Amino acid sequence: MFAGHFGLAAGVRAKAPEVPLWALLAGSQLLDIVFIPMVMRGAESMDDKTHGSGYGELIIHADYTHSLVAALLLSVLAGLLAWRLWGKRASRIMASVVFSHWVLDLVVHRGDMPLLPGNWGDLPLLGLGAWRWPWLSAAMELVLIVVGLLLYTGFKLKDTQGAKRKKGIASVVVLGFVLVFMLASDVTGIF
Repeated sequence: MFAGHFGLAAGVRAKAPEVPLWALLAGSQLLDIVFIPMVMRGAESMDDKTHGSGYGELIIHADYTHSLVAALLLSVLAGLLAWRLWGKRASRIMASVVFSHWVLDLVVHRGDMPLLPGNWGDLPLLGLGAWRWPWLSAAMELVLIVVGLLLYTGFKLKDTQGAKRKKGIASVVVLGFVLVFMLASDVTGIF
């Protein structure tokens, strides 16, 4: 769902010009950004033995970073930083974008997302499992990309002319290419 998270961030940028695109893109992936050092420390892991290693087949043991409580905490921290940098509205937007990662993952993940960090209390793991049907999850991701890019395109081209318009078109084309390439490489397993 990497590309889908980025597609959502591009769409949000169209409605929140006070927050830089780079910050929204990073915010949309903050849970996964924190996940990487946790995997390196051995606190979290990915299991490709159960279902395989293709698109949506990994079982992710992100018992800390992808717990509901951790997602809320990371959202609040990102929101506080955004408030300091760009103001109160940016704070709410950034916190929402960070938390959207957990919501989108809830839709695609199999039951591997805990409520509490470390799955304290051994509560049921969450996940609606759209990854069981790769065509469905890829289609949902593609919708996020297309809608996000359409919103972003309208934002970049609104009231612009000349060189600024050309720069806006170039940024949309590059972002669109990167997002579609990410989705295609994810689905096909090329990279």
